[in-house]
Amino acid sequence: MRYFCKKLNYAIVSSTNSTPEIYGTKAIVNVWAPAIEEGAKEMSVAQIWIASGDYKSDDLNTIEIGWQVLPTVYRDNRPRLFVFWTGNAYKTGCYNVCCPGFIQTSGDIVIGGPISPVSSLGGSQSEITVNVWKDRKSGWWLSLGFNNIVGYWPSEISTLADHANYAQWGGEILNTQRLGRHTTTQMGSGHFPDEGFRRSSYFRNLEVVDNNNQLQSIPI
Repeated sequence: MRYFCKKLNYAIVSSTNSTPEIYGTKAIVNVWAPAIEEGAKEMSVAQIWIASGDYKSDDLNTIEIGWQVLPTVYRDNRPRLFVFWTGNAYKTGCYNVCCPGFIQTSGDIVIGGPISPVSSLGGSQSEITVNVWKDRKSGWWLSLGFNNIVGYWPSEISTLADHANYAQWGGEILNTQRLGRHTTTQMGSGHFPDEGFRRSSYFRNLEVVDNNNQLQSIPI
């Protein structure tokens, strides 16, 4: 997603065309504290996209969930739980509960709050389970873990009111190249997948909900 911006570098997996109508998704992602280049107004993100439409045709609608390190917003380099949505190909949009859009129903989970502990290189892994599903009347609901319902995006905020066309899972960094070179800002753990478990960032157990309300595994 957001391939239109040369300053955004990403690595993603997309749902296949075998499930053209998506009514939810579920995945597990490990959490890291990636380094952000000092002095650069950059970010590092690991997230799920649920989307319909297309950026080039100016009708892209997305809801996005995951963790991010974004010092320009949070004033620190800690990974934080976030949600985002746009209804017009990123012309406007909203993080967390900063403007009308996502309605939080949980009094226990803090949107924008830091996630702790984080994964350690070669050691223990910290994970969050993200579950998003479509209620045909009220909108798209978000829960963490098994029954920790966080809140929902109302149906009226976007064309995702009916269903999504695809889901994506992956990482993204903002690479401003402010010194004329690729940034040192890290994606995920900052290590490549071939280094294996406990050293690289991952999504696992990727699933989508089809139009029969059945979970379908996404092969990777």
